[in-house]
Amino acid sequence: MKSFLIAIVMLGLTVASSAQAGADSLSHWTLGGNTSLTFNQVSLRYWAAGGKNSMSGTFLFKTFANYKSENMTWDNTLDIGYGMTKYSHEDLQKSEDKIYLSSQYGYNAARQKLFYSALFDIKTQFASGYKYTSADTTRISDFFAPAYINLSLGLLYKPNDVFMAYLSPLTSRLTIVTDTVLSTTYGLDAGKKLRAEYGATAKIEIKKDNLVKNVDFYLRSLFFSNLVEDPQYIDVDCETGFNFRVNEFLTALLKFNLLFDNDTKYIETIVDDDGNAVKRERGARLQCKQMFGFGLAYKW
Repeated sequence: MKSFLIAIVMLGLTVASSAQAGADSLSHWTLGGNTSLTFNQVSLRYWAAGGKNSMSGTFLFKTFANYKSENMTWDNTLDIGYGMTKYSHEDLQKSEDKIYLSSQYGYNAARQKLFYSALFDIKTQFASGYKYTSADTTRISDFFAPAYINLSLGLLYKPNDVFMAYLSPLTSRLTIVTDTVLSTTYGLDAGKKLRAEYGATAKIEIKKDNLVKNVDFYLRSLFFSNLVEDPQYIDVDCETGFNFRVNEFLTALLKFNLLFDNDTKYIETIVDDDGNAVKRERGARLQCKQMFGFGLAYKW
């Protein structure tokens, strides 16, 4: 609870500092972002090898507002996405859904490269998610079910605008599940909506425009260990991708996500000998997602 209160105080200091920054010249601010709308479509007729007709679309939007002065740095990022897929006569299925907001404040500790820092971030999704299998269409997620909120204090190493590394030995992590039906799926006690964990966080970000000509690269990795309970299990949230710019308005993108959360159990649905669907809870699994798309894009 102490770490949580300290983090709240530091977040308040961040807001207060931003008010002072607002009076400074806009030359201290760097604003930008990108948005894209990608498509994929497959149509089959009398195709001997088999397959399904499908159509999918994904909308991605990412923007940032970063402030840097002689003694202070303040980085803010909003990253959202939503995508749907339609297979033949099946119902629409969600293929992408995320809301990620991050705000990180730093005060110069050494040579404008090392900063005392406070970090706040929140991650959730817009809509309900389901198993999408023939044997099971159980709802397994929803808006703020779950949501993850991190509040932490630590040291930020930021030598330039391409690379940053953050280490915090004092982190409060809140897991929120507004629908108690899903509580146990995300490591909460039955009927509970909130779980607080205390531990350490490490974060690495790399953003490089024109890694090679017309190819942008990014990497965001977040690691958390609950030092109070089961510190040997490290939660991992890693996202990396490439944007291939054909021209100002056309792009292709390739992205990967890796997630591991020891509190998120894998629910396996099997069909018994009587034809009944039976659910069995298994241990946490490494979650993987890959997406490739081509479509419209705009960068500013």
